[in-house]
Amino acid sequence: MAEHDGPAGEAPGVSLIAARVLALLDASRYSLAALGAAVRLAERQEVELVALYIEDQDLLHSAAFPFAREVGAQTGLVRRLTAPSLEASLARQAARVGHDLELAVAGRRLRHSLHVSRGRVLAEALAFAAPGDIMLIGKAGPAGPLGGRPGATGLGLMLGAPCPVVVWDEGREPAEPGPLRVLASPGTGALPAVPAPFSTLFDGIEPLPRGAAADLVRRLSVCRGGALMLDRAALRALLAEDPDWLARLAMPVVVVP
Repeated sequence: MAEHDGPAGEAPGVSLIAARVLALLDASRYSLAALGAAVRLAERQEVELVALYIEDQDLLHSAAFPFAREVGAQTGLVRRLTAPSLEASLARQAARVGHDLELAVAGRRLRHSLHVSRGRVLAEALAFAAPGDIMLIGKAGPAGPLGGRPGATGLGLMLGAPCPVVVWDEGREPAEPGPLRVLASPGTGALPAVPAPFSTLFDGIEPLPRGAAADLVRRLSVCRGGALMLDRAALRALLAEDPDWLARLAMPVVVVP
């Protein structure tokens, strides 16, 4: 990948055509928001969109416990959790993901496919991703005033995927993309290279001083639109300082290796 200097005040970009755009889906509103962004990115990059749906092996194994129960999300009814009921639920979710994918790409000339597998979600997703890909996932967990809390799978992908990972917030407004805010290196103020495909999702580059986790959250809480990009070293340092700081961000986060 060849680097080139952008206009004054911008970070150097990396000339990159993504091999594929991957969207890790689970039929939730969080992953549907990520799917919408993945469709736009894949269409503008003219590459294949692959929707991933992974049947959770650990969830299936939990049905073997005699005390396993499920609670209806709408009815509140408690029922015995059985392997057949889980299999049926996973099949319905896979069908819904396929339906959502077809709706999202309707009317677009976009190569796309649905990849369904079974296993541990994090391990399966890491094994499927390749260095040339870009992966989009939705924020997971209960929604609060500033968005949801990334789960173990999301954090595992941000810290271990061989490609950039975008955690998309369900409250994004595509009509106002806003800038991609990039953390400057302490001392030098240098900015990391920004993969060029992200210019299709965001409006320009905005340098952001790297500071404490609490300061970063406060600074970003008044920003409208856009996203935050950081590398894994910065992400690890911020998580070590405050394990919950990501839950307080109300914007997408782009993590580059």
